[in-house]
Amino acid sequence: MGSIKIYNNKLKGEVNIPPSKSMAHRAVICAALAKGKSIIKNIDLSDDIIATINAMKELGATINIFDNYLEIIGVSYELRKSKRLIDCNESGSTLRFLIPIASLYDGENRFIGKGNLGKRPLQIYYDIFDKQGIEYSYKESELDLNVKGTLSPGTFYVRGDVSSQFITGLMLSLPLLNGDSKIIIEGKLESKGYLDLTLSAMKDFGVYIENKDYKEFIIKGNQSYEGREYKVCGDYSQGAFFLCADAISNEVKCNDLEEDSLQGDKEVLSILERMGVNFKRDKDSLIGSASDLIGTTIDASGCPDIIPVLSVVACLAKGRTEIINCKRLRIKECDRLHAIKEELTKLGGIIEEKDDSLIIEGISNFKGGVTVWSHKDHRIAMMLSIAATCCTEPIVLKDFECVSKSYPNFFEDFKMLGGNFDEWNVWE
Repeated sequence: MGSIKIYNNKLKGEVNIPPSKSMAHRAVICAALAKGKSIIKNIDLSDDIIATINAMKELGATINIFDNYLEIIGVSYELRKSKRLIDCNESGSTLRFLIPIASLYDGENRFIGKGNLGKRPLQIYYDIFDKQGIEYSYKESELDLNVKGTLSPGTFYVRGDVSSQFITGLMLSLPLLNGDSKIIIEGKLESKGYLDLTLSAMKDFGVYIENKDYKEFIIKGNQSYEGREYKVCGDYSQGAFFLCADAISNEVKCNDLEEDSLQGDKEVLSILERMGVNFKRDKDSLIGSASDLIGTTIDASGCPDIIPVLSVVACLAKGRTEIINCKRLRIKECDRLHAIKEELTKLGGIIEEKDDSLIIEGISNFKGGVTVWSHKDHRIAMMLSIAATCCTEPIVLKDFECVSKSYPNFFEDFKMLGGNFDEWNVWE
């Protein structure tokens, strides 16, 4: 892997924010489970989306990739293998969505992956397998999970504070079973915005779930997805990097961010507004500006993916910012809570890391002149790139290529906006 030297040039211009990875996962799955043909427009072939595409092909869907769109013909018995190998790469969404989906069909499913994926909790599914008599085995040290048996309709009790991905996986699967089901949420539900995205995508493809105040979900069986044309909207979790850049004296107009989006990461707007950022909106375009930033309290439970770049803004705000309910950041592509503290501290940030929170004291600027590490996590790499625009000296970023996981063209867009960098030792 390589390193990149990033200079402190300011960013200015406008950028088309890439399509939502969260919505793309759901659209590909719904289309692949549907009767007939679907066209999915405005798709970005990040590593995670490629993993989901390949997984659905392994289950028997036909997926043809064209320039900026997919043609998908729903799963067929003739194309489905009896023993299926589903490579999730490093995508937690692919893994947790596909485990129950693959269990709709007879046969054996083996799930593999790399990076930190083997450390992602899966106990919620293991408990379901135990109750339903589904055979499974796994390795402790890496992702290598074997599942044999089919899912049955029934009542599913799911903790709400681990990951909404388990609930989404069940939501996508259970309507196709020959019988009614119910999902009951135990404890506090976090990231309910992601469930809104799931319910919306399913409805668009003709499948309905009754939502009882996010405490119970009533699911009629024997439903079927219907093929259609679908356009993926822009991604607020990726737009957050440039919206936060605006907060720290850059001037970037972000296009393709729908005002009525259901994405939980849209919360970045209200958080930045509390910190003193003013936004101007023109239809689906946004640009922000701030003269004085002030610290605030940020609840990470509903929007964990935007916490890294918000931490950059918090470092440059007056006073104290406390980011709470952060525990789930420890089980992402890396321990993001620790990575944020470790890398921004190298730049002069004053950060206290606790088990479930970060306390950040504001400083006037980042110092730079150091080497930082992405921890092979795409969001840490992009966080540090935005921070570099406010450093007094250049920084060297190690393992920058990991941005391909979610935003393959990040550095092309960064350069287009005036960002300046040199790279060397790529693929060393």
